[in-house]
Amino acid sequence: MRRLAFLLRPNWLALAAVVLGFAYLCFTVLAPWQLGKNTTTSRANSQLEHALTAEPVPVTTLLPHQDSSAPDDQWRPVTATGHYVAEAQVLVRLRVIDGVPAVEVLTPFAVKGGPTVLVNRGYVRTDDGGSRLPEIPPPPNSEVTITARLRDSQPAIAGKNPFTENGFRQVYSISTDQVAQVTGVPLAGSYLQLVDDQPGGLGVIALPRRDNGPFLSYGIQWIAFGILAPIGLGYFAFAELRARRTERSEAQEHDGDDGADEPAPPKTVEQKLADRYGRRR
Repeated sequence: MRRLAFLLRPNWLALAAVVLGFAYLCFTVLAPWQLGKNTTTSRANSQLEHALTAEPVPVTTLLPHQDSSAPDDQWRPVTATGHYVAEAQVLVRLRVIDGVPAVEVLTPFAVKGGPTVLVNRGYVRTDDGGSRLPEIPPPPNSEVTITARLRDSQPAIAGKNPFTENGFRQVYSISTDQVAQVTGVPLAGSYLQLVDDQPGGLGVIALPRRDNGPFLSYGIQWIAFGILAPIGLGYFAFAELRARRTERSEAQEHDGDDGADEPAPPKTVEQKLADRYGRRR
């Protein structure tokens, strides 16, 4: 155990703490983060692929009441008959469409015989680099039937609170809970995104590309880093131990050679005479 005592030195303890902490983060934070994003992306791609060939169904079959949501049916085309609640309109800031700043327009829609759902009518481009809002056409004030795709509510962005400017209520994400609080209109948990040529529709928001991205490979890489880091620490410890053994062995060999090869001291004249005449006697 004495030979391993160097591992208890402060520099080795600090190195071990850093390596083990890094490995812990790889397994508990970094890898799950990337693998979770891969799962979310794969789920969205699967739902989108299924929705592209699905026939529209009445929204009340998926959102039968006010508190309902349909996370397993994202992108599913639905139809809804009712009227827009134009006075509760909200804008979503800081959107970019085809590289140009824009805002998305959200308007609650009271479904006949069903809940009130939030409808993303589409986008309008902003003026002056996004600082000035353009004229926004109002939605129809009569009963209409719309076709849209079902979407999951987005989380509210921390530190980005809703506000009112120039008479427009504005938010930073499409969170149905947050919009319900801002407008005072109870909303279903999922929202609708209009397709082409719909009553009240604005610029159509394109469907996302079906791309899994690099998240799976990143997750595997973080797992590999978490495995290799302790192995690397063990390798460096073994290399240090081997170097110490080599140095100790060389030192012992050097001490032995010094004792065996040390020449005898030269004899004095008296000793030489004594040896010579003593032998004659």
